[in-house]
Amino acid sequence: MVKLHILGIAGTFMGGVAALAREQGHRVEGSDQNVYPPMSTQLEALGIALASGYDAGHLSADLDQVVVGNALSRGNPAVEHVLDAGLRYTSGAQWLAEQVLPGRRVLAVAGTHGKTTTTSMLAHVLDAAGRDPGFLIGGVPENFGVSARLGSGAEFVVEADEYDTAFFDKRSKFVHYRPQVAVLNNLEYDHADIFPDLAAIERQFHHLVRTIPGSGRIVANGHDANIARVLGMGCWTPVERFGLDPAFEWAARPSRPDGSAFAVLHRGTPVGEVAWSLLGEHNVLNAVASVAAAAAVGVPPAEACAALAGFRSVKRRLELVAEHGDIRVYDDFAHHPTAIRTTVAGLRAATRGRVLVALEPRSNSMRLGAHADELAPSLEGADAVVFLQRPELPWDATRVVAALRGEGVAVGTVEALIDALRARVRPGDSVVFMSNGGFEAAPRRFATALAG
Repeated sequence: MVKLHILGIAGTFMGGVAALAREQGHRVEGSDQNVYPPMSTQLEALGIALASGYDAGHLSADLDQVVVGNALSRGNPAVEHVLDAGLRYTSGAQWLAEQVLPGRRVLAVAGTHGKTTTTSMLAHVLDAAGRDPGFLIGGVPENFGVSARLGSGAEFVVEADEYDTAFFDKRSKFVHYRPQVAVLNNLEYDHADIFPDLAAIERQFHHLVRTIPGSGRIVANGHDANIARVLGMGCWTPVERFGLDPAFEWAARPSRPDGSAFAVLHRGTPVGEVAWSLLGEHNVLNAVASVAAAAAVGVPPAEACAALAGFRSVKRRLELVAEHGDIRVYDDFAHHPTAIRTTVAGLRAATRGRVLVALEPRSNSMRLGAHADELAPSLEGADAVVFLQRPELPWDATRVVAALRGEGVAVGTVEALIDALRARVRPGDSVVFMSNGGFEAAPRRFATALAG
């Protein structure tokens, strides 16, 4: 047993690392700058001591190792203390690779969108098949109630993020995992703070492909030209494509337009039916990917499809947080125009009422304005949009608002955002809050305001 301090412990990945280390019997403490649910709730339940801020004094004197999250950089007081004191340190991805993954059959889910949901689906399918998989997921799946566990089975499912590993290791996190099965869900430009262009991200995905053995399996989105280009750089592993085209090895045939029911086909032959509570074409594709990945380790497709009927989504993935009369309030993690578009489209297909969106551009790419020109088109399906333009946002959101198809307004505070939504909402509406941060608990505050 060792004592660890985890810097950035409230992040979804590092919080999962903390949970795994605690389950292994290690003593765990940590610190972070911004703490909000669902990870803060998980850490509390695990009894892990959590300090707010990166003061060097938060690191105990008897530490064996410091695990450093990728949000921390040189100049951070805790980082400078680790280096000056000569403390033993590693990254979260490297710790996972060395302490948890050896001896396991690793299934990794990579892609710009849908990683968390697809990883959760795959873990759920394996669990329903009696495999008792371990997993580390960048969110909290409702079926499990925790973002990570060791599991007793051979398989370990990991959300494979392309973001860089740490201030001292600029490779993508996923190159550490050495999976036997990899899902390549999709690939678009993102993470403008670390990648200069799409080609740089494709190169990192190529590095991931280089680590997958010839005896393994790659499950790749057959519709994605960027994924095809990555595989064209060199591939030494059998590839199975998935999508909506029945010519692919794995395909979906929707039976309802909102994505709530569909058949799964393997090499053109129906192998299972799914009827579930999730919405949207993107989730249909996530499901087919999870069925294909589970089949690669021996789970019969019909069994996987049956398991998906009982899948409950991930917290903050179009999570219904409140209903007031016939007004429904959702919390969603969407942080990229494509994710925004697919979420709005799924909600639009499932409701007869209006769709109102409250949007906070919080991801690094969003704050830098890398996706500003794509935002208005991505919100085409919304009837009204309230845009949170905090004073520190370095670009003018009014040009996005002006380009919206529906009604739009930009406000400077969450309080003003809630007031603007209250002035616009009417019976039958669905209101979805979109941010990859805490959003100052705006969805629940809005629901409380409705009830009051």
